[in-house]
Amino acid sequence: MELHLPVLHGEVLEALAVKASGVYLDATFGRGGHARSILDSLGPDGRLIVLDRDPQAIEVAKNLFGEDQRVTIIRGSFEMLGELAREHGISALDGLLFDLGVSSPQLDEAERGFSFQKDGPLDMRMDNEEGMTAAQWLAEATEDEINQVLWRYGEEKHARRISRAILSRREEKPFERTADLAAVISSAVPRSRERKHPATRTFQAIRIHLNREMQSLESGLDAALEILAPGGRLCVISFHSLEDRMVKRFIRGHSRPDPVYAGLPNIPEHAQPRMKIAGKAVTASEQELNENPRSRSATLRAGEKLR
Repeated sequence: MELHLPVLHGEVLEALAVKASGVYLDATFGRGGHARSILDSLGPDGRLIVLDRDPQAIEVAKNLFGEDQRVTIIRGSFEMLGELAREHGISALDGLLFDLGVSSPQLDEAERGFSFQKDGPLDMRMDNEEGMTAAQWLAEATEDEINQVLWRYGEEKHARRISRAILSRREEKPFERTADLAAVISSAVPRSRERKHPATRTFQAIRIHLNREMQSLESGLDAALEILAPGGRLCVISFHSLEDRMVKRFIRGHSRPDPVYAGLPNIPEHAQPRMKIAGKAVTASEQELNENPRSRSATLRAGEKLR
Protein backbone atom coordinates (compact mmCIF):
# COMPACT_ATOMS: atom_id res chain seq x y z
CA MET A 1 0.00 0.00 0.00
CA GLU A 2 1.31 3.44 -0.93
CA LEU A 3 1.93 5.52 2.18
CA HIS A 4 0.00 8.75 2.44
CA LEU A 5 2.24 11.74 3.08
CA PRO A 6 0.67 13.59 6.05
CA VAL A 7 0.72 17.37 6.10
CA LEU A 8 2.71 19.08 8.88
CA HIS A 9 3.75 15.67 10.20
CA GLY A 10 6.42 16.69 12.69
CA GLU A 11 4.58 19.83 13.71
CA VAL A 12 1.46 17.81 14.62
CA LEU A 13 3.42 15.44 16.87
CA GLU A 14 5.07 18.39 18.59
CA ALA A 15 1.74 20.19 19.07
CA LEU A 16 0.06 17.05 20.45
CA ALA A 17 3.00 16.51 22.85
CA VAL A 18 2.40 12.75 22.62
CA LYS A 19 2.97 10.78 25.84
CA ALA A 20 3.79 7.07 25.62
CA SER A 21 0.90 6.10 27.91
CA GLY A 22 -1.55 8.70 26.60
CA VAL A 23 -4.93 8.34 24.90
CA TYR A 24 -5.32 10.06 21.53
CA LEU A 25 -8.05 10.46 18.93
CA ASP A 26 -7.42 11.02 15.23
CA ALA A 27 -10.88 12.25 14.24
CA THR A 28 -10.06 12.38 10.51
CA PHE A 29 -8.11 9.18 9.83
CA GLY A 30 -7.94 9.57 6.03
CA ARG A 31 -5.24 7.09 5.04
CA GLY A 32 -3.53 7.05 8.40
CA GLY A 33 -0.46 9.21 7.92
CA HIS A 34 -0.78 11.03 11.23
CA ALA A 35 -2.27 8.03 13.04
CA ARG A 36 0.76 5.87 12.23
CA SER A 37 3.10 8.47 13.68
CA ILE A 38 1.04 8.88 16.85
CA LEU A 39 0.92 5.10 17.31
CA ASP A 40 4.68 4.82 16.82
CA SER A 41 5.09 7.27 19.71
CA LEU A 42 2.87 5.26 22.06
CA GLY A 43 4.02 2.55 24.44
CA PRO A 44 2.18 -0.68 25.29
CA ASP A 45 -0.20 1.17 27.62
CA GLY A 46 -1.04 3.93 25.15
CA ARG A 47 -4.28 4.02 23.21
CA LEU A 48 -5.24 5.41 19.81
CA ILE A 49 -8.80 5.91 18.58
CA VAL A 50 -9.30 6.57 14.86
CA LEU A 51 -12.48 7.96 13.34
CA ASP A 52 -13.59 8.54 9.76
CA ARG A 53 -16.86 8.75 7.85
CA ASP A 54 -15.34 7.39 4.62
CA PRO A 55 -15.87 3.61 4.34
CA GLN A 56 -12.67 3.26 2.28
CA ALA A 57 -10.69 4.99 5.04
CA ILE A 58 -12.12 2.57 7.60
CA GLU A 59 -11.00 -0.40 5.49
CA VAL A 60 -7.50 1.06 5.36
CA ALA A 61 -7.53 1.49 9.14
CA LYS A 62 -8.58 -2.13 9.65
CA ASN A 63 -5.83 -3.36 7.33
CA LEU A 64 -3.19 -1.24 9.07
CA PHE A 65 -4.22 -1.52 12.71
CA GLY A 66 -6.83 -4.26 12.98
CA GLU A 67 -4.51 -6.53 14.96
CA ASP A 68 -3.18 -3.84 17.31
CA GLN A 69 -4.96 -4.01 20.65
CA ARG A 70 -4.09 -0.38 21.37
CA VAL A 71 -6.25 0.86 18.48
CA THR A 72 -10.02 1.40 18.36
CA ILE A 73 -11.53 2.01 14.91
CA ILE A 74 -14.86 3.86 14.60
CA ARG A 75 -16.78 4.76 11.46
CA GLY A 76 -18.67 8.02 11.77
CA SER A 77 -18.59 11.76 11.24
CA PHE A 78 -16.98 14.01 13.82
CA GLU A 79 -20.20 16.00 13.62
CA MET A 80 -21.47 13.24 15.93
CA LEU A 81 -18.32 13.20 18.08
CA GLY A 82 -20.12 13.89 21.33
CA GLU A 83 -22.60 11.06 20.75
CA LEU A 84 -19.87 8.67 19.56
CA ALA A 85 -17.74 9.51 22.60
CA ARG A 86 -20.58 8.59 24.95
CA GLU A 87 -21.35 5.42 22.98
CA HIS A 88 -17.74 4.20 23.05
CA GLY A 89 -16.77 5.50 26.48
CA ILE A 90 -14.27 8.05 25.15
CA SER A 91 -13.20 10.66 27.69
CA ALA A 92 -10.13 12.26 29.26
CA LEU A 93 -8.19 12.35 26.00
CA ASP A 94 -4.60 13.53 26.06
CA GLY A 95 -4.84 14.77 22.49
CA LEU A 96 -7.23 15.09 19.59
CA LEU A 97 -6.48 15.84 15.93
CA PHE A 98 -8.71 17.19 13.17
CA ASP A 99 -7.12 17.17 9.69
CA LEU A 100 -9.89 18.92 7.78
CA GLY A 101 -11.05 18.88 4.19
CA VAL A 102 -10.66 16.23 1.53
CA SER A 103 -7.77 13.76 1.73
CA SER A 104 -5.16 13.32 -1.00
CA PRO A 105 -6.41 9.80 -1.89
CA GLN A 106 -9.96 11.14 -2.24
CA LEU A 107 -8.69 13.85 -4.61
CA ASP A 108 -6.62 11.36 -6.57
CA GLU A 109 -9.48 8.91 -7.12
CA ALA A 110 -11.50 10.25 -10.06
CA GLU A 111 -14.48 8.09 -9.10
CA ARG A 112 -14.98 10.10 -5.91
CA GLY A 113 -15.71 13.24 -7.95
CA PHE A 114 -13.83 15.72 -5.77
CA SER A 115 -11.35 16.97 -8.35
CA PHE A 116 -11.95 19.11 -11.42
CA GLN A 117 -8.56 17.97 -12.70
CA LYS A 118 -9.69 14.35 -13.07
CA ASP A 119 -12.85 13.50 -15.00
CA GLY A 120 -15.22 11.39 -12.94
CA PRO A 121 -18.81 11.17 -11.74
CA LEU A 122 -20.06 14.22 -9.84
CA ASP A 123 -20.20 12.65 -6.39
CA MET A 124 -18.20 14.62 -3.77
CA ARG A 125 -19.58 12.73 -0.76
CA MET A 126 -17.14 11.94 2.05
CA ASP A 127 -19.31 8.92 2.81
CA ASN A 128 -20.15 7.67 -0.66
CA GLU A 129 -22.71 5.20 0.64
CA GLU A 130 -25.30 7.74 1.75
CA GLY A 131 -26.55 11.25 1.11
CA MET A 132 -27.06 13.39 -1.99
CA THR A 133 -24.40 13.52 -4.69
CA ALA A 134 -23.21 16.75 -6.27
CA ALA A 135 -24.98 15.75 -9.50
CA GLN A 136 -28.27 15.29 -7.65
CA TRP A 137 -27.93 18.59 -5.85
CA LEU A 138 -27.09 20.51 -9.03
CA ALA A 139 -30.13 18.98 -10.69
CA GLU A 140 -32.49 20.27 -7.97
CA ALA A 141 -30.99 23.45 -6.49
CA THR A 142 -32.37 26.85 -7.44
CA GLU A 143 -30.19 29.62 -8.81
CA ASP A 144 -30.34 31.45 -5.47
CA GLU A 145 -29.37 28.30 -3.55
CA ILE A 146 -26.36 27.67 -5.79
CA ASN A 147 -25.35 31.32 -5.62
CA GLN A 148 -25.53 31.35 -1.81
CA VAL A 149 -23.48 28.15 -1.47
CA LEU A 150 -20.76 29.40 -3.83
CA TRP A 151 -20.55 32.73 -2.05
CA ARG A 152 -20.74 31.42 1.51
CA TYR A 153 -18.47 28.38 1.25
CA GLY A 154 -16.27 29.28 -1.71
CA GLU A 155 -16.11 33.06 -1.30
CA GLU A 156 -16.58 33.05 -5.08
CA LYS A 157 -16.92 36.60 -6.40
CA HIS A 158 -18.44 35.30 -9.65
CA ALA A 159 -21.04 33.19 -7.82
CA ARG A 160 -24.05 34.73 -9.55
CA ARG A 161 -22.50 34.42 -12.99
CA ILE A 162 -21.61 30.76 -12.36
CA SER A 163 -25.01 29.85 -10.90
CA ARG A 164 -26.76 31.31 -13.95
CA ALA A 165 -24.45 29.38 -16.28
CA ILE A 166 -25.19 26.16 -14.40
CA LEU A 167 -28.95 26.63 -14.66
CA SER A 168 -28.74 27.56 -18.34
CA ARG A 169 -26.68 24.47 -19.14
CA ARG A 170 -28.88 22.27 -16.94
CA GLU A 171 -31.90 22.98 -19.15
CA GLU A 172 -30.13 21.25 -22.03
CA LYS A 173 -28.53 18.34 -20.19
CA PRO A 174 -28.03 17.37 -16.52
CA PHE A 175 -24.56 17.54 -15.03
CA GLU A 176 -23.01 14.11 -14.51
CA ARG A 177 -19.22 14.53 -14.82
CA THR A 178 -16.66 16.71 -13.05
CA ALA A 179 -15.00 17.78 -16.31
CA ASP A 180 -18.36 18.94 -17.67
CA LEU A 181 -19.04 21.15 -14.65
CA ALA A 182 -15.49 22.52 -14.66
CA ALA A 183 -15.81 23.45 -18.34
CA VAL A 184 -19.07 25.33 -17.79
CA ILE A 185 -17.56 27.25 -14.87
CA SER A 186 -14.44 28.12 -16.87
CA SER A 187 -16.52 29.48 -19.74
CA ALA A 188 -18.73 31.52 -17.37
CA VAL A 189 -16.07 33.56 -15.59
CA PRO A 190 -13.76 36.21 -17.06
CA ARG A 191 -10.11 35.33 -17.52
CA SER A 192 -7.93 36.03 -14.53
CA ARG A 193 -4.24 36.20 -13.73
CA GLU A 194 -4.79 33.98 -10.70
CA ARG A 195 -2.99 30.67 -10.72
CA LYS A 196 -6.07 28.92 -9.36
CA HIS A 197 -8.31 27.06 -11.79
CA PRO A 198 -11.63 28.95 -12.23
CA ALA A 199 -13.52 25.94 -10.79
CA THR A 200 -11.50 25.74 -7.56
CA ARG A 201 -13.82 27.73 -5.33
CA THR A 202 -17.01 26.26 -6.80
CA PHE A 203 -15.89 22.67 -6.27
CA GLN A 204 -14.80 23.54 -2.73
CA ALA A 205 -18.12 25.20 -1.96
CA ILE A 206 -20.29 22.36 -3.26
CA ARG A 207 -18.20 19.79 -1.37
CA ILE A 208 -18.41 21.74 1.89
CA HIS A 209 -22.17 22.15 1.51
CA LEU A 210 -22.90 18.51 0.66
CA ASN A 211 -20.81 17.16 3.52
CA ARG A 212 -21.92 19.76 6.10
CA GLU A 213 -18.27 20.45 6.79
CA MET A 214 -18.68 23.76 8.64
CA GLN A 215 -21.53 22.43 10.79
CA SER A 216 -19.47 19.30 11.50
CA LEU A 217 -16.47 21.37 12.53
CA GLU A 218 -18.52 23.50 14.90
CA SER A 219 -20.03 20.42 16.57
CA GLY A 220 -16.69 18.60 16.60
CA LEU A 221 -14.85 21.44 18.30
CA ASP A 222 -17.50 21.73 21.02
CA ALA A 223 -17.37 17.97 21.66
CA ALA A 224 -13.56 17.93 21.62
CA LEU A 225 -13.37 20.44 24.46
CA GLU A 226 -15.63 18.27 26.59
CA ILE A 227 -13.75 14.98 26.08
CA LEU A 228 -10.21 16.32 26.48
CA ALA A 229 -8.54 15.83 29.84
CA PRO A 230 -7.03 18.87 31.61
CA GLY A 231 -3.72 19.41 29.84
CA GLY A 232 -5.02 17.64 26.73
CA ARG A 233 -4.19 19.17 23.37
CA LEU A 234 -6.60 20.04 20.55
CA CYS A 235 -4.85 20.26 17.16
CA VAL A 236 -6.59 21.32 13.96
CA ILE A 237 -5.20 21.46 10.42
CA SER A 238 -7.35 23.62 8.13
CA PHE A 239 -7.01 24.31 4.42
CA HIS A 240 -9.11 27.40 3.78
CA SER A 241 -9.93 30.63 5.52
CA LEU A 242 -13.47 29.67 6.59
CA GLU A 243 -12.23 26.70 8.61
CA ASP A 244 -9.21 28.53 9.98
CA ARG A 245 -11.31 31.48 11.17
CA MET A 246 -13.69 29.15 13.01
CA VAL A 247 -10.83 27.27 14.69
CA LYS A 248 -9.01 30.49 15.62
CA ARG A 249 -12.15 32.01 17.13
CA PHE A 250 -12.94 28.82 19.03
CA ILE A 251 -9.52 28.50 20.68
CA ARG A 252 -9.18 32.23 21.29
CA GLY A 253 -12.72 32.50 22.63
CA HIS A 254 -12.22 29.70 25.16
CA SER A 255 -8.84 31.12 26.22
CA ARG A 256 -10.54 34.23 27.63
CA PRO A 257 -12.89 34.70 30.57
CA ASP A 258 -16.59 35.06 29.85
CA PRO A 259 -16.90 38.68 28.58
CA VAL A 260 -19.93 39.16 30.83
CA TYR A 261 -17.47 39.33 33.75
CA ALA A 262 -14.89 41.54 32.02
CA GLY A 263 -13.27 44.04 34.37
CA LEU A 264 -14.59 42.41 37.56
CA PRO A 265 -12.02 41.54 40.25
CA ASN A 266 -13.46 38.09 41.01
CA ILE A 267 -14.51 35.89 38.10
CA PRO A 268 -16.51 32.77 39.05
CA GLU A 269 -15.07 29.39 38.16
CA HIS A 270 -17.62 28.63 35.44
CA ALA A 271 -16.60 31.84 33.62
CA GLN A 272 -12.84 31.21 33.74
CA PRO A 273 -10.96 30.35 30.52
CA ARG A 274 -11.20 26.68 29.57
CA MET A 275 -8.24 26.64 27.19
CA LYS A 276 -4.95 28.31 26.49
CA ILE A 277 -3.45 28.90 23.07
CA ALA A 278 -0.62 26.39 22.52
CA GLY A 279 1.84 28.25 20.34
CA LYS A 280 1.40 30.26 17.16
CA ALA A 281 -0.32 29.11 13.98
CA VAL A 282 2.02 26.87 11.98
CA THR A 283 2.33 26.56 8.20
CA ALA A 284 4.43 24.26 6.02
CA SER A 285 8.18 24.73 5.76
CA GLU A 286 9.89 25.45 2.45
CA GLN A 287 11.11 21.85 2.37
CA GLU A 288 7.61 20.44 2.86
CA LEU A 289 6.19 22.77 0.22
CA ASN A 290 8.73 21.38 -2.25
CA GLU A 291 7.98 17.78 -1.29
CA ASN A 292 4.21 18.11 -0.98
CA PRO A 293 2.63 21.07 -2.85
CA ARG A 294 -0.78 20.32 -1.29
CA SER A 295 0.58 21.54 2.04
CA ARG A 296 0.74 25.14 0.78
CA SER A 297 -2.67 26.09 2.18
CA ALA A 298 -2.42 24.11 5.44
CA THR A 299 -2.54 25.91 8.80
CA LEU A 300 -2.13 24.14 12.15
CA ARG A 301 -3.56 25.64 15.33
CA ALA A 302 -3.42 24.10 18.79
CA GLY A 303 -5.02 24.72 22.16
CA GLU A 304 -4.62 23.12 25.57
CA LYS A 305 -7.52 22.42 27.91
CA LEU A 306 -7.15 24.04 31.32
CA ARG A 307 -9.97 22.54 33.32
